[in-house]
Amino acid sequence: MALAGQMESGLPRFIPSLRWWIGGILFASTVINYIDRQTLSILAPYLKQNYHWTNVDYANIAIAFRIAYSVGQTVCGRLMDRVGTRRGLTLSVTWYSVISLLTSLANGLSSFALFRFLLGAGESANWPGASKAVSEWFPKRERGLAAALYDSGSSVGGAVAPFLILPVYFRWGWRIAFVIPGMLGFLWLIVWRRMYHLPQDHPRISDAERQMILAETQEAQAHGKPRLPWRDLLKLPQTWGTIISKGLTDPVWFFVTDWFPIYLVAKGISLKSGLVAVWIPFLAADLGNFFGGGVSGYLIRRGWPLGAARKALVVFGGVGVTLLIPTIFTVNLYLITLLFGLATFSYASFSTIANVLPTDLYRSDSVASVSGLSGTGAGIGTIIAFELIGHFSDARQASGTHSFDPIVIVAGLIPFIGMILVLLLVRNTRATDQGLVRRI
Repeated sequence: MALAGQMESGLPRFIPSLRWWIGGILFASTVINYIDRQTLSILAPYLKQNYHWTNVDYANIAIAFRIAYSVGQTVCGRLMDRVGTRRGLTLSVTWYSVISLLTSLANGLSSFALFRFLLGAGESANWPGASKAVSEWFPKRERGLAAALYDSGSSVGGAVAPFLILPVYFRWGWRIAFVIPGMLGFLWLIVWRRMYHLPQDHPRISDAERQMILAETQEAQAHGKPRLPWRDLLKLPQTWGTIISKGLTDPVWFFVTDWFPIYLVAKGISLKSGLVAVWIPFLAADLGNFFGGGVSGYLIRRGWPLGAARKALVVFGGVGVTLLIPTIFTVNLYLITLLFGLATFSYASFSTIANVLPTDLYRSDSVASVSGLSGTGAGIGTIIAFELIGHFSDARQASGTHSFDPIVIVAGLIPFIGMILVLLLVRNTRATDQGLVRRI
């Protein structure tokens, strides 16, 4: 009756489970974000030949992106907390879609590096913005799955990108390939502007769903404490645990996304015959995202404390990424693919928890700021990693199929160290009792 009356009065209809539609929009943003950034790594073997780049040259282009991306995460995270999720992500996606289009005008090392720097600045807002949106729209029992949904867009985007970008490249060349993700970004903006509002303001949310969402968020904000400044956030061990959760895991993921095609070539595997290996680790990561979010949520529903449910997946992920190490002993495409797939599945389970920790630990007005700080930590770690990867892989070219061995060993061990530190730092402390951090 209420719905019929609503339709007769000309008001918009309710959308059932609207929060999951919001999650779907965030997922689509991440897919486009990753198609955008993967375009260069997919075309890197061809562009290296065209422009005579060394691995160090390619690393420097990738680092230009990472510098802007790492600084931008902290800046954009704070910006999101000030201007709001809707406006913040609108500015971000508009910026990086324009830059993607302009990248088609690049003509060498310097111009590619410049456009990648500008792209990194724009794309840096995606994860802080998505984390803030999840804190605004989802209760804590669903945040792990919601974070898995938007984070899985990275693996879906990475898996789709070769099939979208390579056919365009082979038919029309690399310049048109950079236009595609830019156009997708503008299409996404149309949907975003129409669909995203806060739950208390959204015209198409049911009263029951609105009350369910706001009951928890209003309780979390009931103390009315002012937003914590950066210096106070950085005094908290929970903040450093959150930073480390991404700072010591994301560089491994970006090694896979940005260097895996080059790694396969170094193993003596042609890119065309190894196309299956390029996308399967992304698919495995996609499954790992939902495994991490789903299992964590299941454990909470079974009565596990929130912290224990999150940390169980951290342990799983930290141990699982060590499966990268055995790839140094083989040149078999299928075995390499299997091991990278298992490692990225494990990484993604860890990553989902890393993305949801800010929403578990902090009030909504600090979520994007802490998420941005963790993204900056990941960016700094990735910059260091890429510089070392470029130099070590060039210096070890005479080693043939073993040129990447030290790099892969370190990539398998670093997340394990991150796992240990997260277990030690993310805990209830005096700040929890003071209401500065939520109990976990």
